[in-house]
Formats: sequence, structure tokens, C-alpha cells
Amino acid sequence: MSWTLQHVSEHNSAQVIIHSKVYDVTEFLPEHPGGASAILEYAGKDATAAYDLIHPLDSLVKNLPKEKHLGKLNCAAAKTVAQITENRVKTKDEQRIEKAQREKAPLSRVLNLHDMEAIARKVMPYKALAYYSSASDEEITHGQNSAGFSRLFFLPRVMRPISKCDPSTTLLSTPSRIPIFISPAGLAGEANLTRGAYQTGIIQCVSSSPSLSYKDIADARPDPAQVLWFQLYKNKDNKKAEERVREVVGLWYKAIVLTVDAVVYGNRERDVRAPWVLKDMEKAETGTTPGVEVGGIVRQPDDQEELPNLGGSAGALVAHDDRDMTWEKTMPWLKKLTTLPVMVKGIQCVADAVLAAEAGVDGIVISNHGEYAMPSIEVLYRLRKQRPDIFGTIVTTSGLNRIRLSTAALSTLSLQASMLGPSKHGERVKSRESLYIP
Repeated sequence: MSWTLQHVSEHNSAQVIIHSKVYDVTEFLPEHPGGASAILEYAGKDATAAYDLIHPLDSLVKNLPKEKHLGKLNCAAAKTVAQITENRVKTKDEQRIEKAQREKAPLSRVLNLHDMEAIARKVMPYKALAYYSSASDEEITHGQNSAGFSRLFFLPRVMRPISKCDPSTTLLSTPSRIPIFISPAGLAGEANLTRGAYQTGIIQCVSSSPSLSYKDIADARPDPAQVLWFQLYKNKDNKKAEERVREVVGLWYKAIVLTVDAVVYGNRERDVRAPWVLKDMEKAETGTTPGVEVGGIVRQPDDQEELPNLGGSAGALVAHDDRDMTWEKTMPWLKKLTTLPVMVKGIQCVADAVLAAEAGVDGIVISNHGEYAMPSIEVLYRLRKQRPDIFGTIVTTSGLNRIRLSTAALSTLSLQASMLGPSKHGERVKSRESLYIP
């Protein structure tokens, strides 16, 4: 069946248009991680731009029953939607980005990650910037994740032959040219990272919430032999979690990295405020505020009964995750599903590193997601001081906002970690950093 725009807008159920196809999302409203209002805003309208911003392409196929896929727009309706999209007035944020793109420095002047971040802050959409750069509460841990490295100093040795140095290493039987891997970063356009990882000969750990499907990322590998790891955020529904694991195993991902330190979303207020900031930008331009008429009175959005989405973008990503995982229950369940190496991401103290070793995992990632968690580099230091006997392989990820990547990598290697996963944007979503220890 083909649909007209009038049919979609007049229908009693909540229908949205995405890529010229019509979907009935009425029954999905209570389950939507971002809240029902995020969908209802586009009821009877084209939601393609908003959908593509934060959803993998296969999300509708996986989460919406086939009978809710209602059909395509007819040719006239599809053409009208395309014209509306092309002719719409650009938002203030889009205009800001266009100006910044014209004025940004050439790539040849980008000497380090700090230079790249400075440019990114100017050219990124405000909502994306708020998502990637924000951290929990007062962002103390976020700052200390980097500051922790500044409390470590080297004792350089001299008169040693260094003309031939080999920084390559092997992790879980996978060679890497340097002891650095790509940390999982949700909604990060992962295919570019996949191609970059291949060109540089390093390992990529793919986020459980990517902007592309797991298959699209796997297909982006220039060589099918390229190694990808998969970060698993375990769904509270074991059946759905099993389906996800089997999917990536079938796509030849080579390790499962179970994330255990984000069972609830961080209170990232900048991320939560982002939609309000964007609305205020437009209000400043037009001098008006959108309202809803109730009983002849126009009520402003803040006056309505529905509470805002206090979880922000990241809160939506973990809304259905398992909050009752245990060493005794979860690890045997996962090991029965796959023979792939299993790592645990989110170790934040020596005691849990010991429990991970006793559970028989193949490696740990020292990382944090919460405010006032100890910086990962300091957890690594304590682990090596108190229990140097456990784990031969440790990985850490680190928010490197005030320290050079090479310095951080050398610091972690000096403390006998195997690899560093830098996390400039994306990995810094909720005050986090990580070190890997197998």
C-alpha cells in the first residue's frame, strides 16, 4: 500500500515517516528509551533527520514488528517531503556550523588531538557536542581521569640503544602496530574508524550502540581478516542479549567486551539541557515560544505535565540494560554463549579485578562511568602495588583532555598495562576512562 501525506497526518495512531516509509509506532511509545514525547513530536510528519541522528539504520527492523511497517509514500508524497526538506529554513545551529566549516583551519595545521578537538567543538552540532563532551554531575571524575596522569613522572634512563624501537604488541592473539586501540564510542560514525583502524594496524572495539548496524561496520573492513571487538551492554531480556551476541559472533567479531559499570545512566546535565538550548536559540531569533493550546489557553512546554527526558541521549542507550548482573550468574551465561575471549569493561577497584580473575575472564578494562570514581590510572597503580599476581593483560581507556596520547600510553605501559584506549570524544560520554588488562 502507498500512502499520501494526508493519510499519515489524519490517522488516529502515531505514525511517522522515515526515509519515505510509514511506520506505526503507537504501541512502541511506552518502550521508547528517549520517552514518548520524542516520537510524538513527529507524529504524522517526516522524522528522518531526527531518526538518523541517533539510530542505526537497522533499528526499525529489529525493534518494530513487521505489521507496523505500513508501506511507502506514493511518488507525489515522497516528492513533497523531499522538497520540504530541501527548502526548509536552516536552524541557527546549522547556520553556525556552516560558518565554522568555512572558517576552520586546514588539516595540515592540526598537530595533535587538542587541535582537533578545538575544531570539532566549532563544527559539531550542539546536541552531538553536548552528548560527547559532557560528564556526570560536577564532572570531577572527568577532569581527574586526565589529571591522574599528571601525578605520574618518569625516571628516564640514558646510554641505551634506541635506534631500533618496535612499539607493536599482541593482544588476545591479535597483533597491533602500537599499544593503542579504538575505544567503543556510541553514535560515532564507526565505519570511518574501522577503515582508519585497518590503515594503522590497530584494534577497534565497536560500541553496543553504534550509529551504523554491526553488519555495516563489519562490511566496512577493507580486509575480512581485520579484527573487531564488540562491546556488550547486556539487555535485561536474556533472549535479546543472546541474539545480539550470536549476531556479532556470526559477523566474525573476535572478542566480547562486557560493560559492567553503566547499569544506570550518568546525570549528564549538559546533555539533558541540549534540546532546551537549541529551542532557546530559535526563540531568540523569532521572539516566540512554541506552546500547546489547552482550553483556549496556550500553555508553554515547561507547563505541561510530562517530565523532560532527564537521561539525555546516553540515558536512552542504557534504558533496557540489565541492572542485576552478578559474577555468579552473568559470566557463566556469557561463556556458554560463545567461545570467543571475554573481557570485562568497567573495573574500578582492586577487589573487583580479583573477582574478575576468579570468574575466569580473559582480560579486564579498567574504566569508569560515574562521578567520583577513582581515575583509571590510579586504579591500575593500586592493582600493581597490591595484587601484581593477577592478570597479565590490562587495558585502560582515558579521557585525554589535558595530556598527550603518547604520554598516557607510556604511563600505562610503565604500570604493565597492555594497551591504552584513548577516549577524546564518545568514550568521554559519562566521565569515563579505561585501561585494558588481559
